[in-house]
Amino acid sequence: MSFIEDARWFAAPGAAAADARPGRVTLVGAGPGDPELLTLRAVKALRGARLVLYDHLVGKEVLRYVADDADLIYVGKEAAHHTLPQQSIIDLMLRLARSGRSLVRLKGGDGFIFGRGGEEAQALAEAGIAFEVVPGITAAQAAGACAGIPLTHRDHAATLVFATGHLREGNEVALDWQALARPRQTVVIYMGVGNLSTICAELIRHGLPPGTPAALVEQASLPGQRCVGGTLQDLPRLAQQHGVRPPALIVVGDVVALQPQLLQGMQAIAA
Repeated sequence: MSFIEDARWFAAPGAAAADARPGRVTLVGAGPGDPELLTLRAVKALRGARLVLYDHLVGKEVLRYVADDADLIYVGKEAAHHTLPQQSIIDLMLRLARSGRSLVRLKGGDGFIFGRGGEEAQALAEAGIAFEVVPGITAAQAAGACAGIPLTHRDHAATLVFATGHLREGNEVALDWQALARPRQTVVIYMGVGNLSTICAELIRHGLPPGTPAALVEQASLPGQRCVGGTLQDLPRLAQQHGVRPPALIVVGDVVALQPQLLQGMQAIAA
């Protein structure tokens, strides 16, 4: 495989061949990181790819499924460090497809769940470029299953909500706090570790009891996975105490209290 770490070179303006037939783009969800959690369809797409644009959260083990003669272009985005802005990634993808190259756009988790896959699919549709979407296991599913936290449960949570904890303009977390603070539901917040104190405080301020079970699941499905559990009130302190870092998910709700029982059974099987 040919790893191309600096995608800016490819993003330079250039005219596509006038007679080139546009390539096909396959938007693939790479899952949470464990290569065994890739779908069969994703593996098939990777094995057949000759050009792959991949993100930061795509594990190296996942990339082993890509053919040896394929080109890999890193377009990852990390907090405060973007190889390419999102619009430049879209422009690059369109330019390559228009030049006649078919490619796989590989994203961590599921591209349509906080992965900006919808924006990229929309751009492809507007440009008249054929594409298909291969879903992946999203990080919330992996975090719940691997950490022993059922995201729904008839006795505890009839509603499941995914939200993003990213800062918006004005450095505020713009969420519908009232909706997130409803009882009998599980809330999973992506990309919220840096704003954990604000998130917990707002959920309490909008009605959730300070003692509501809550957890942080770091590196879900990977060898370095760990879960820090507590309550809304003490989770920010626990996160600091244990040095929790992204990628990590925040899980809030009564289902978190089931973890010790479920984890005991999971560990017994592993032993």
